[in-house]
Amino acid sequence: MIIVEEDQQPLRIDSYLADKLSISRSKVQKLIKEDKVQVNGKNINANYLVKANDEIAINDDLNYEITIEPENIPLDVIYEDNDLMVINKESGMVVHPAPGHYTKTLVNALLYRFNISKTSNMRPGIVHRLDKDTSGLMLVAKNEETHEKLASMIANKEVERHYLAITEGVIKSDTGTIDAPIGRDPNNRQKMQVTDVNAKNAITHFKVLERFKKNTLIECILETGRTHQIRVHLAYIGYPILNDPTYSKGKCSEFGQMLHSTSIKFKHPRTNEELYFKVEPPQVFKDKLKELEEE
Repeated sequence: MIIVEEDQQPLRIDSYLADKLSISRSKVQKLIKEDKVQVNGKNINANYLVKANDEIAINDDLNYEITIEPENIPLDVIYEDNDLMVINKESGMVVHPAPGHYTKTLVNALLYRFNISKTSNMRPGIVHRLDKDTSGLMLVAKNEETHEKLASMIANKEVERHYLAITEGVIKSDTGTIDAPIGRDPNNRQKMQVTDVNAKNAITHFKVLERFKKNTLIECILETGRTHQIRVHLAYIGYPILNDPTYSKGKCSEFGQMLHSTSIKFKHPRTNEELYFKVEPPQVFKDKLKELEEE
């Protein structure tokens, strides 16, 4: 939290934070556009003029290169070349450092693997995220050019991501599309919800793979990539993900939501070669499927 000094004259927030944190205005503007900067509990635009005693809450991504230590954490690397990596993230690993999770994150691991100093301006190339308890495939860029190209490809829907999920309840339709905008829950900043207020369009396609007595195994394809998108969308249509501690109403174990990023397909940003990777879900996920089959 940053509290603006009492003698501060009105100044655009992107300029103020860029100077305060010694980062570029473009980085600040990007985070503001992604709703990662709030003033007095509300999202703002980059041209917002800060005033005395404003309370600015920022995502720790703004300064983690100063405060986050490299850590020798083993990673399940599925593919790696000079430009990018594809990793299989385990359930329970936080991607970005945040309050309460400053160690043992994917960023800590990448800082160590890429030999990036904690005081360096270079940052690990996280292109997209997975929630802490969501397992599976993630793309990581190893240089700025690749990061920009991969981010553009994701924005232009040129990266195909498939997920496996076990839902509560038996979904009757074999296939479906959930087209519902997602925004932050005003009553709980840690949650997202389907809403028309300060929301972004979100589209999830799904296909039923197997039905059980009280649950369904489905494959989900993201057309957009909003925070908690699959979890929010499935809860919205009445079939929350099994064991989801945030959006499910049932009892939850420590493992977290039964959601796994199972495959990813894209063209290599430098060679244009089509790449496809697929990984099985973790053992806990497979054990739950076996348990449901035997009911």
